[in-house]
Amino acid sequence: MKTTVGPDTVDVAKAVDTMLAEHDAPAFLSMAEFIEVLRQRTGTDRSDADLKALVTKKAALLDIVME
Repeated sequence: MKTTVGPDTVDVAKAVDTMLAEHDAPAFLSMAEFIEVLRQRTGTDRSDADLKALVTKKAALLDIVME
């Protein structure tokens, strides 16, 4: 059986940017908590690994350390 996943209906990358910009503290959430909140806000079905890579890249551009 082959499973296909359709495209996200929400711009997940933009949601990550928004979430990172909402907080002043450099390390405001753990990566797991951030991904959980991101899933709640966007409804994305992307894998944890994919989301972690996206968040890590976006956070690094803003000099934010995610643990």
